[in-house]
Amino acid sequence: MSVYFEKSYQRGFGTYPLKGEPLKAAVREAITVGYRAFDTAQMYGNEAETGKALAESGLARDELCITTKVHPDNYSEEAFLPSVEASLKALRVDQADVLMLHWPEINGENARSLRLLQKAFDIGLARNIGVSNYTAPMMREAQSIVEAPLVTNQVEFHPLIDQSRLLDAAEETKIALSSYCSVARGEVFKHPVFAEIGARYGKTAAQTVLRWILQKGVSMNTMSTKPENIRANFEILDFALSPHDMKRIDAMNATNYRILKAGMLPWVPDWDR
Repeated sequence: MSVYFEKSYQRGFGTYPLKGEPLKAAVREAITVGYRAFDTAQMYGNEAETGKALAESGLARDELCITTKVHPDNYSEEAFLPSVEASLKALRVDQADVLMLHWPEINGENARSLRLLQKAFDIGLARNIGVSNYTAPMMREAQSIVEAPLVTNQVEFHPLIDQSRLLDAAEETKIALSSYCSVARGEVFKHPVFAEIGARYGKTAAQTVLRWILQKGVSMNTMSTKPENIRANFEILDFALSPHDMKRIDAMNATNYRILKAGMLPWVPDWDR
């Protein structure tokens, strides 16, 4: 099971694209609600503000699970470790709970960045390491290159996309999945099935989708600036979807709705590999 299923970390608060006062207010609200896992990245440009908000919370360091990700521009021998050290300084911590490679390398040759990630782990800059946006073949290759356990592959994961190949690879490699775009940036709300199922449990469409993700064995990151949504996204452990309802939601992957398509960013891989 993923490190994110320790304590309440399976429900993480994502910080993209927040900055400034909206970020600080959202983090404060998330902490009040009960979130203890927070996700940021060099690419987001908000590590320092996230670190300040968490430091001002008064929570003990060992209560928090802080994830950050290395920007692909820093996947060189010269830049990698200094960039991680800069991230930790910005976050006001000595060690990341989870340090990830944010994207595969543009050419798909990931050995260099994976070995640098291993080095960051070896010298104590990260308690755990993982990857993000890796395809199933990349997960298998990564497992053969990195000596330390890779605790997660953070990917786009919601009911409107078929990620069965990644789930199979996760089971095979023991690299657990974690989700971003967990409600497909609102696209799920266009499909009445989620609200209809949720109503029978006294839950919203969003809570239904998030509970489905957890029951697939996938941890999640959600983001909102609205206090009511921040709380609702956290309150998903007090019910369980039936096998029948899980199958109904599984069938929605035929929608084939993907947010991050190949070509949108230089690092987006060919997902069909």
